[in-house]
Amino acid sequence: MFLMAVLSVFVLVALVGSLPIWPHSKKWGFGPISGVSVVILVILILFWTGHL
Repeated sequence: MFLMAVLSVFVLVALVGSLPIWPHSKKWGFGPISGVSVVILVILILFWTGHL
């Protein structure tokens, strides 16, 4: 359960950090956030199937 909490915090920070609203990342577009979204989707699938 501790691993899931740490992983959730890490993914949340990565999600907020990759939003294209920061001045240094406006020219990146939605590339980084789509990568983080894929990671979140994989983690959710692993969690729901009981492998995590």
